[in-house]
Amino acid sequence: MLNIYVIHGPNLNMLGVRETEIYGRLSLQEINKKITTLANELKLEVAFFQSNHEGEIVEYIQQAHYENVDGVIINPAAYTHTSVAIRDSISSVKLPVVEVHLSNTHSRESFRHLSHLAAVCLGRIEGFGAHSYLLALYALHNYLHAKK
Repeated sequence: MLNIYVIHGPNLNMLGVRETEIYGRLSLQEINKKITTLANELKLEVAFFQSNHEGEIVEYIQQAHYENVDGVIINPAAYTHTSVAIRDSISSVKLPVVEVHLSNTHSRESFRHLSHLAAVCLGRIEGFGAHSYLLALYALHNYLHAKK
């Protein structure tokens, strides 16, 4: 069974409460439940992690290397636009990583248009709300099976 880490960045613990017109009404727990349901259908094992702290996210990405994780889905949230450290950790583990965003970052403020992570990720899915995570899971599943 393939093992996937799903990493949620800062403020995503506030989903369903904060700016619901942008991020939707589902809580992080509800999104994780949808991901788990799809993962079970695809016969994938998923582990979830959320942190508001950059260093903890870096350490969790590094842990993926040592635990023989097959791929990562990450919503780095605001760290997308600021974190060279998270970018470098993705680059160092050499795992397929899919970057996810609930909103379309290019339809928002100009500072959200830059992703420091995109160049070291397998792909990027954004703008489909919670469904962005499910699309990422399908994409990663297909990529990993094609690679076998």
